[in-house]
Amino acid sequence: MADGIRASPRGESDEFQHLIGAVVDYAVFRLDAGGQVASWNAGAERIEGYAAGKIVGLHFSVFFTREDRAARLPERLIERAARTGRAEAEGWRIRADASRFWAQSTLSALHAADGGLAGFVAVTRDITERRAAQQALADSERQLRLLIGGVDDYALYMLDPNGVITSWNAGAKRITGYSADEMIGQHFSRFYTEADRAAALPMRALNLAAETGAYAAEGWRRRKDGSLFWAKVSVDAIHEDGQPAGFAKITRDVTEQREAAVALEHAREQLAQSQKMEALGQLTGGVAHDFNNLLMIIGGHAQLLKKAAAADPRGAGAIEAIETAVVRGASLTRQLLSFAGRQQLQRARIDLASRIEAFCQMIAGSLGARVRLTTELPQELWPVEADVNELELALVNIGVNARDAMPDGGVLAVAAQNVSFAGADAETGLQGEFVAVTLTDTGIGIADDILPRVFDPFFTTKEAEKGTGLGLSQVYGFARRVGGAVKVRSKVGEGAAVTLYLPRAHAAAKGAGEPAAAEAAGLTGSILVVEDNPEVAKVSAALLAELGHRPVVAHSPAAALAALEQDGGFDLVFSDIVMAGPIDGADLARLIRERHPGLPVLLTSGYSRAAESAGDEFAILRKPYQITELGRSVAKFLAEARGAADPDKLVRLSEARQAREAQARDAQAREARRPADRAD
Repeated sequence: MADGIRASPRGESDEFQHLIGAVVDYAVFRLDAGGQVASWNAGAERIEGYAAGKIVGLHFSVFFTREDRAARLPERLIERAARTGRAEAEGWRIRADASRFWAQSTLSALHAADGGLAGFVAVTRDITERRAAQQALADSERQLRLLIGGVDDYALYMLDPNGVITSWNAGAKRITGYSADEMIGQHFSRFYTEADRAAALPMRALNLAAETGAYAAEGWRRRKDGSLFWAKVSVDAIHEDGQPAGFAKITRDVTEQREAAVALEHAREQLAQSQKMEALGQLTGGVAHDFNNLLMIIGGHAQLLKKAAAADPRGAGAIEAIETAVVRGASLTRQLLSFAGRQQLQRARIDLASRIEAFCQMIAGSLGARVRLTTELPQELWPVEADVNELELALVNIGVNARDAMPDGGVLAVAAQNVSFAGADAETGLQGEFVAVTLTDTGIGIADDILPRVFDPFFTTKEAEKGTGLGLSQVYGFARRVGGAVKVRSKVGEGAAVTLYLPRAHAAAKGAGEPAAAEAAGLTGSILVVEDNPEVAKVSAALLAELGHRPVVAHSPAAALAALEQDGGFDLVFSDIVMAGPIDGADLARLIRERHPGLPVLLTSGYSRAAESAGDEFAILRKPYQITELGRSVAKFLAEARGAADPDKLVRLSEARQAREAQARDAQAREARRPADRAD
């Protein structure tokens, strides 16, 4: 006999019948063997909407939808219950008012005492709200799966409590290169670098997430193809019924953002360095200019006293010491001015290979026996455009620093190579063709906190007697002025490498040129000295007088112009460039060229920005100068102005000028008489 419920005898408990009739949450009713309703309880009336008098005697298929009846679902349920003793189903059912509800129903067979089929007990529950909630949850989960699966910018996946991957989305595949089949069941630590795995970083992330609820970090991760990417990751602990259920992991590839941030930070550092160097340059440039004037006064007077002190050994020794100090001071200011960008460069096309070989021969003797010098120069090394003297000074400064960094000996390697930057180089900011000259030592190296300051003027880690702190400052200023760059790479204990980038020369650079006329010894003249510093003016005039010239001093450009208008007997104007007032020495030289075109002008300066443009138009004698340099420059200009080097054929400029002025006056007088002649 099939399983089912045995029918109670007719004298079944009225209490049980009353209990069933009182149930309102479930529809409990009885069917006969053919499926007609035989009994009906309060719950059935509430759920189905039928009163007992309206439904008893009708076939229970009245509750089913038209589609279910067409599919003979009621009959099949009765057949199954009769055969197996029980049939369950869920689906839409129809109330008396024709509305629908989602029912969960059970049909159990009733058997008589003799084992025959007596009918069925139907239990139906309205679970419409529960189904709607389940459906909403299922829809939400489906939408979440679609959302997570469709996310392409983020790797979103689940981990079990041990870190094994249990889900995988499209973003994870795009970022890491692994498919879901390859990764589900694998431990998430396979994305980490070997160093991170050795440091137990993956498990530390899970432990922190489990302890605190969340973990976030950034670092390098490895793709399927072995390449690295910079990842921003978060791990959140997931709990179910208060117990750890695993982790939700989110990974984003932020390599481009990191590179942009690094580039921005590098640009900020370069800007800060540039601003610092510019401020230091302005300061050192001004100090160097004033200092050169002081050296001019000291050195000039020392030269004037030299002849008088020649007979006194002590006096001669003192004068020699003063001159030596002036030379050293001038060398220091030269390096300061080079760093500040105020050192006038004499650009020329340089065969760098031969110049480096000459430098190596020159410096080899000063390196000492413990330092070995090596060179590596390619045959097709490009020529460069630079100032020869400043280049040699830069190489010497780098070489001396390298020597001092190897007190116990080592190797100084000099190498050069052609380099091309198609776009602006991120490290140097250069673009175009350059020659990179690198001097590498095996010395003590430079600490990270010191490295950014190596180009600062007067910054040095050497003892006071062994360095001024201006060597690399000169290198920095020189490289910047010629349109190149300089970079230092170093680690403590691993030596240092200084690379100087010099622009390739494509054509012969404009040089200072050779003197246009031979120097004329013994040639003298009347010279207008223009200098607003009284002490410098005094010593300059004294040096000119010592050379046999007739100096006249004007303390301003305005005074100089007035003197030229009043006295036409000057053979040369010797003027400082930097002077207070609306015009400087360069402006004065231009006015003289315009108003007195035959009068030569020789400029001098301790150096300033004004000299940059003036250097292309007029000759400049750098302060502090020696009396011999002054004599050669003045004699050269006098000879050129007079048009001959033979003293017997020279004509004084003052006499020629007076003759021209007399001719001009005669012409004006003739022009004034013409109207009167026509009137007659």
